[in-house]
Amino acid sequence: MHGYALENLHEYLQPGMRALDVGSGSGYLTACMAEMVGDNGRIVGVDHIPGLVEDSKRVLDRHYSEWMQSGRIKVLTGDGRKGYPDEAPYDSIHVGAASSHVPAELIAQLKSPGRLFVPVGSFSQNIVVYDKDCNGNVKEHEIMAVRYVPLTDPEKQ
Repeated sequence: MHGYALENLHEYLQPGMRALDVGSGSGYLTACMAEMVGDNGRIVGVDHIPGLVEDSKRVLDRHYSEWMQSGRIKVLTGDGRKGYPDEAPYDSIHVGAASSHVPAELIAQLKSPGRLFVPVGSFSQNIVVYDKDCNGNVKEHEIMAVRYVPLTDPEKQ
């Protein structure tokens, strides 16, 4: 699924662009995104599990220390449902867990133009792409049915 996400976000992961990776987990996709945005780009990874964030920082620092030190990659503990407004707006946002509803807070953090790739739904889920045009208008389209873990907080995990 990571490859499919990168393919769909490719236009919004060009050199110098900024992206948010919600539910960044191990940091694997975060690193792939960082490769795509190049030296002048920035990727912020957010996960709500502190131990997972610390593990991903350790692994990313071991393999991509220059990217971590330069700020090309930033990984932090937080509530991904709220995104990370401190560094918004983002050219693209990837979400690695299913939102139960249209993620308005994440859409608000997209640049115009920008793209959000997110699984949406509770029992029945679909990958939905939200495209914000240069005027701030948002269009959505479903790509395919999927099954992801819910986008939640540590207490409900």
